[in-house]
Amino acid sequence: MKKYLVSFACLISMLFLPEASAQRIKDLADVAGVRSNQLIGYGLVVGLPGTGEQSPFTEQSFKTMLSNFGIKMPTNLKPKIKNVAAVAVHAELPAFSKPGQKIDVTVSSMGSAQSLRGGTLIQTILMGLDGNAYAVAQGSLIVSGLGAEGLDGSKVIANTPTVGRIANGAMVEREVLSPFTSGDHITFNLHNADFTTAKRLSDTINNLISGSARAIDAASVQVTAPRDAADRVSFLATLENLEFEPGTPSAKIIVNSRTGTIVIGADVRLLPAAITHGGITVTINEVEAVSQPNAFAAGETVATNQSIIDVNQDDSRMFVFDPGVTLDALVRAINQVGAGPGDVMAILEALDQAGALRGNLIII
Repeated sequence: MKKYLVSFACLISMLFLPEASAQRIKDLADVAGVRSNQLIGYGLVVGLPGTGEQSPFTEQSFKTMLSNFGIKMPTNLKPKIKNVAAVAVHAELPAFSKPGQKIDVTVSSMGSAQSLRGGTLIQTILMGLDGNAYAVAQGSLIVSGLGAEGLDGSKVIANTPTVGRIANGAMVEREVLSPFTSGDHITFNLHNADFTTAKRLSDTINNLISGSARAIDAASVQVTAPRDAADRVSFLATLENLEFEPGTPSAKIIVNSRTGTIVIGADVRLLPAAITHGGITVTINEVEAVSQPNAFAAGETVATNQSIIDVNQDDSRMFVFDPGVTLDALVRAINQVGAGPGDVMAILEALDQAGALRGNLIII
């Protein structure tokens, strides 16, 4: 009899969502218009210990940089540079960043450079989606990865040596205008759209200032706010620390078919259903036997065929669910059956197809 051992730590991950508790508005919603902006630039990393690259666009970039300093190279001269690498530089410009403040930047090789370790990013302009320059980056890279190559072509690479970071490596040069101080309202946008949560959020604010808030959809709550910038900051500082109980999320089951991870929400329910697990193995063997008459009986010795049918049934079990069975009962029942991750997924999919699963089954 085949035995199954189920380890919930390795085979199935069950998420028991706790009872909804009060949370601050600032943990559940963002203020419309208060957001970061992505910046990107193209530059060169110099000073590499022979781990750079020799490519047409790197050479062109190198010549362009020299021409900016008044140095002109002959057109037929191709510089042999191995200590330079073309890189993409990107960063996030936080909301309300002012000129003169510094932000972190990430530098990534764009060509065939082996490593950026030991390199220095030279002055690189970081631009926004509108094409304007918002910051200038420069500085020495910190690279956590490393790589080594032998004469026989063997390589050892740890982490990613072609990506580095410069803490406070970019200086903000232009401020992004924010609509935070314009208009007569501020709008809270929920991280997860939910009509119940939006209604409770507006009710919480109205309990403090009657009639000031209204939910305009499942994701946004509009609040009447002071026009003066300083008053609006104080007003928002008060609102974002108010606590309320968000709505319970919809019942979901998330199945990761690649890793075998299954996450089941606490509100998942089952309709009446019966499930069996296991199988029956039928083996038929044909055995040739010899039939010989008794010593005093007439007859001849002949060969006969004898069929042996063996039915081997595994330790099959069936468990029945009553209406409204909870997640806990489902987990215990599956554990008693001794199902592996693939079997659990098959059971959940079969229950969903049978219409016995009250929850949204999502396979990723």
